[in-house]
Amino acid sequence: MARVRTTKNPLVVAAIVLTALAAGSAARGGWSWYEAGHDDSAGYGQTRDDALAAGEQAVQNLNTLDHQKLDQGLDSWEDSTTGDLHQQLVDGRSGFEKQIQEAKTVSTAKVLSGAVTELDDRTGKASVMVALRITVTAPRGKPAVKESRMLGRLTRTSEGWKLSALGQAPVGNTAG
Repeated sequence: MARVRTTKNPLVVAAIVLTALAAGSAARGGWSWYEAGHDDSAGYGQTRDDALAAGEQAVQNLNTLDHQKLDQGLDSWEDSTTGDLHQQLVDGRSGFEKQIQEAKTVSTAKVLSGAVTELDDRTGKASVMVALRITVTAPRGKPAVKESRMLGRLTRTSEGWKLSALGQAPVGNTAG
């Protein structure tokens, strides 16, 4: 009968235990990494972030217009939209041009905050709420500054998320 040799050296025992713990930790870490890479929630989170970034930019674009760069501004409006909203902007372009050229105003918008309020990744629809600070500068007088909350509806297109509807968010207590 063969005799199994055992050691009573505490350093060897500690080394074996630490090696086993390290191997277990590495295996657990590898499994967690694999699961995270194959988890649908990470993809959903990225979709939400993409929709929010596009929504904030589009709302900012539609609240920014300089009478000296009118074609560039109106092109930005059209590039930021899709569907009925896009068609309304295209159809009303000459009217917008006339109004802005007569008023000689410059409006700039800065996004203060934004949030995705609804997201359906399957159908490519999302809703956002965006808070803005809008500054309108006329040829004479001081710039007028106001803060506004906008509600936008987004549709995913082959070019990315675009605004398909935009409106003012209700302010104050609207409960009857």
